[in-house]
Amino acid sequence: MSDILKALSDEGVSIWLDDISRERLRSGNLEGLVKDRHVVGVTSNPTIFAKALSKGDAYDDQVRDLAVRGVDVEEASRAITTYDIRWGCDVLRPVYDRTDGLDGRVSIEVDPRLAKDTEKTVAEAKALWWMVDRPNLFIKIPATEEGLPAIAATLAEGISVNVTLIFSLERYGKVIDAFFEGLERARANGHDLSKIASVASFFVSRVDTEIDKRLDKIGSEDAKKLRSKAGVANARLAYALYEEKFGTDRWKALKDAGGRPQRPLWASTGVKDPNLVDTLYVDELVAPGTVNTMPEATLDAVADHGKLRGDTVRGAYDDARAHMAALRDAGVDYDDVVRVLEEEGVEKFEASWKELLGSIDGELKDKSA
Repeated sequence: MSDILKALSDEGVSIWLDDISRERLRSGNLEGLVKDRHVVGVTSNPTIFAKALSKGDAYDDQVRDLAVRGVDVEEASRAITTYDIRWGCDVLRPVYDRTDGLDGRVSIEVDPRLAKDTEKTVAEAKALWWMVDRPNLFIKIPATEEGLPAIAATLAEGISVNVTLIFSLERYGKVIDAFFEGLERARANGHDLSKIASVASFFVSRVDTEIDKRLDKIGSEDAKKLRSKAGVANARLAYALYEEKFGTDRWKALKDAGGRPQRPLWASTGVKDPNLVDTLYVDELVAPGTVNTMPEATLDAVADHGKLRGDTVRGAYDDARAHMAALRDAGVDYDDVVRVLEEEGVEKFEASWKELLGSIDGELKDKSA
């Protein structure tokens, strides 16, 4: 069952699980996925935590203790989420040690309500880094305009960062520049660059969802032929930009000082359209030095029937550029697409965070009654 996943790993793709929960941790499920499914990292987000808290009784004891102590909902949310992340880091620590810090990483996101506030994002990132207190932690910071300086400032403190909610090639270029700036400042601050890691989470399926909606509205036969290909094309061009940026003298200087490259991470890789092959965003995005973070359903699908055929990215740049040009000619406004996706992404995570806070607040009140 795991041969395909091993082959994917052998191609240079790190397999991460896009999910975490107290139940997954205490049951040994995550440990099993690391052992049997070649999982070498974990990502989380507010939606994942809101879902985890709504199921089962795994959080009851901690919530009861928090209620007895009379902590407010904000402090309780940090205590609950950082507990899971710390536990996840401990489960993945052997992977971290074995890979010399390349993998074995677990990500926690800053409060998404701070996405438009640079200073508060940095302060929250530092607080989470201190609370979890594990070297294999990633702090997730969204790639909003306000997030870019926060990314650089957080890296400058020696804190490893997972940059999330990247949709556009232009913004991705700025993310890489922020990464370079952060490492340059970290070096000036006396930090060991070899201890600082980063990934850039480039979202895939949501791009297809938004563009396909617009193509359906256009309604022509030519428009229909363009459906469900933009997400992969956009990601492939992101990898081309990655190769370009990490081939510069600016990066060479940082690499010579011990810096590790910021790896592209393919996020939102579960298909949203049931008519699509469920392994699409894994099969078509195989390239060395990348991460693919998958929901468990996608992980299972790849293990069962993934179609690997070597590197499916680096030989496809011309086709990707041609596809994006065809979308433009068809009347799809790429800049508007990525703007809408970023705004919706922040709003969705904010809504999930509020849902999480609401659930915790209700649980605290129940346990203190």
